[in-house]
Amino acid sequence: MQSGIYVGISSQIALERRLTTIADNIANMNTAGFRATEVKFDEVLSKTGNDINAKIAFVNQGNDYLSTRAGEVQQTGNPLDFAVKGDGWFAIDTPAGQVLTRDGRFSMTQNGDLVSTQGYPVLDAGGAPIQLNANGGTPAVGADGRITQDDRVVGSIGVFTADLTKGFLRYENSGVIATDTPQPVTDSTDIGVMQGFVEGSNVNAVSEMTQLIQVNRAFEGISSLLQSSENTFTSAIKTLGGSQ
Repeated sequence: MQSGIYVGISSQIALERRLTTIADNIANMNTAGFRATEVKFDEVLSKTGNDINAKIAFVNQGNDYLSTRAGEVQQTGNPLDFAVKGDGWFAIDTPAGQVLTRDGRFSMTQNGDLVSTQGYPVLDAGGAPIQLNANGGTPAVGADGRITQDDRVVGSIGVFTADLTKGFLRYENSGVIATDTPQPVTDSTDIGVMQGFVEGSNVNAVSEMTQLIQVNRAFEGISSLLQSSENTFTSAIKTLGGSQ
């Protein structure tokens, strides 16, 4: 009987974690370059009692992973707006170190530094900040990230890949810090840079709202079962206590 309570609690913990990720996804449905967080739940089997064949299935807390769906790409015409084609990331230099992002709404400072919306330097493939000519012409960027200004190459926007299944941390809105060391993309036709475009969030609002309702209903259902189990357990204790 107690095992049923433990199973119910493990399910509620998992559902609470899923609820947190859904709320975060919905909050960032309009965040440029944001990739939704999904959770994978695994079953944990526990042997109980003297019967080695008797097993109780618990739910673990789940493992976070990022959805790899691309967000909708919109053309802005701004020469300092960029989107990543394929499963790659831009890199910016932050107080927390190198952060990956798909938010390519960059700008140029008075000194010619190419920076993110938060003012963090955008990095090239070698991990160095990108410096443009503040008094030069409009920069042109090719699919390989190479930046041309006044008919000469002045730098290159770095595009990186990382195995986020090995772990990651969120940074501010659309940024992620990868446990795996990001690697620069070279000579790839599947991954590149699009100038004058911005990628939106890949959150499906309808799907997330549907999941939110399902998770809430599941949580309430388990709460009712736990309450019923607790009442039965209390009744059993009273009955056994009264029979002595």
